[in-house]
Amino acid sequence: MLVKTLSTASRVAPASSNSLLREPRITDGAALHRLVRACPPLDLNSPYAYLLLCAHHAGSCVVAEQEAEPVGFISAYRPPAQPDTVFVWQVAVAPRARGQGLALGMLEHLLARPALAGCRWLETTVTPSNAASRRVFETLATRLNARCAERTFFSKEDFQDPHHEPEMLIRIGPWNT
Repeated sequence: MLVKTLSTASRVAPASSNSLLREPRITDGAALHRLVRACPPLDLNSPYAYLLLCAHHAGSCVVAEQEAEPVGFISAYRPPAQPDTVFVWQVAVAPRARGQGLALGMLEHLLARPALAGCRWLETTVTPSNAASRRVFETLATRLNARCAERTFFSKEDFQDPHHEPEMLIRIGPWNT
């Protein structure tokens, strides 16, 4: 995958597409809500939550566009008590853009951002059944030459929903900055 820097955006050229990677804008909020809704098993948050991510955490989130349409989104933030860590909340890729390495490309783009300088750890949660997401983060750890550890973060009981799987914390790092 080829990534070229274009000011505050990058172009990723996977085999069958050309995606522009950039920070989200408030005007993306509704489209990002629709994108996540089209990406089960991701938990859908309120439209307001996506607007807040665009307004307050644009520097740690990524939108992937193809033909001026969002086809990928990473929501992430730096936990206040862990300034050397970025927590990836959701990785969404539209069905038509899957299989192109877009999720990994967005993660690599995110970690190269000046706003995340000094981060040496990435954390995320993944359900046990989400094999595709697990593979993406394992591949990222390999590319970063970093360890990848896993433990239960939220148990099934924490959700008080018999259908929600536990969320396993994946912690990648440290890597050299």
